Amino acid sequence: MTDATQADVFEIGIDPAELTEDDLLRELSSLYRTRLSTLRHGPDAALANHFKRTAALETEYVVRHPGREVDPSRLTQDF
Repeated sequence: MTDATQADVFEIGIDPAELTEDDLLRELSSLYRTRLSTLRHGPDAALANHFKRTAALETEYVVRHPGREVDPSRLTQDF
């Protein structure tokens, strides 16, 4: 792994497209579990990485599951 590649992995993690389904869900769960702590107590760089990683993982999830199940009892745009 080159220095640039190591820095990229350290900063934002493995490309979500390369993750298995189980790994993608595990990574999302980990981010959600640490979200409030990072928001409240993390330095700006950690919060910025959290934003980037969350967006990347959630985007990959939606790409893989464009017809995901939507709970009709959840809030919609008609609120």
